[in-house]
Amino acid sequence: QLQLVESGGGLVQPGGSLRLSCVGSGFTLDDYAIGWFRQAPGKEREGVSCIRSSGGVRYYADSVKGRFTISRDNAKNTVYLQMNSLNAEDTAVYYCAAVKYTTSLKWNDYDYWGQGTQVTVSS
Repeated sequence: QLQLVESGGGLVQPGGSLRLSCVGSGFTLDDYAIGWFRQAPGKEREGVSCIRSSGGVRYYADSVKGRFTISRDNAKNTVYLQMNSLNAEDTAVYYCAAVKYTTSLKWNDYDYWGQGTQVTVSS
């Protein structure tokens, strides 16, 4: 069974950092583009970052450019999202998702989803 599991969320102070991980099981992630998405209460799900299966192409939402970095370690079947300079607007549930044949920040392009990990930025 194809599964994605996120980890690494938590409570962090403004200006702090977190690294999220997305681990695949039941399939090899290197066949898929992986996206990170987030959804805050009362808001629509938004694309944060994505990385092509080869790792050669990466996209970022304007709101996170220069602060977040996506990377992948196909040997570990894992994709990471390093988040720096966090602020209250980054508070949300973060999801990773997988799709073949495209690299996109549109959530409805993705076929497989994890359960999410909560990120809370607060003093």
